[in-house]
Amino acid sequence: MLGNIDEFADEAREQLEAIHADREKAYTTSREVVQAASATIKAVHREEFEEARQHVERTKSLFTEMMDAVQASPEIGYGGFVGDAAREYAEAALVLALIHGDELPGPAEIEVDSADWLNGLGDCVGELRRHVLDLIRHDQVDEAEKYLAMMDEIYQTIMSFDYPQAVTKGLRTRSDQARGAVERTRGDLTNALRQSRLEARMRELEAALGEN
Repeated sequence: MLGNIDEFADEAREQLEAIHADREKAYTTSREVVQAASATIKAVHREEFEEARQHVERTKSLFTEMMDAVQASPEIGYGGFVGDAAREYAEAALVLALIHGDELPGPAEIEVDSADWLNGLGDCVGELRRHVLDLIRHDQVDEAEKYLAMMDEIYQTIMSFDYPQAVTKGLRTRSDQARGAVERTRGDLTNALRQSRLEARMRELEAALGEN
């Protein structure tokens, strides 16, 4: 009754070995995607945009390699480290576009699915908050207001997707995080505006006193 067991076992071993090899390839490459995405965002905050473009191109190339491995062995699945890498890549591409002032790339352009694009967009809010705080420190309050408006628009957009978490891949969590970031940033910017206006009034007063 077990006459074919060795043959079937060999076939199973060959298939599982191929899946294992693809999974290892996908996992290793996913970590490189995350590292390259992080390097992109760091370069953006340093305003080294040419370097950021190079990093994001590398991120895209690595993401494609990872997805080739996943498509070769669909048994790997799209969740876990694969989904994490997709969102990190999307975030990096979107942050670069938003802070540099480029046209926002859509899911098809960066070759991610809509849920990963939305989650990447949600994660951008935290990086935009960081950019706003940098602008406040450099007394560029008017410019900071523009990015706060972006943050709020992103939040309003992602919160409008009222679907189960399994469908949106956790977008509701990112929506809640974005709301908190927007509220904190609005408070920081309000305080900065008040300080800026107070300083302007003091300078006007000093100038008026100097003329007398």
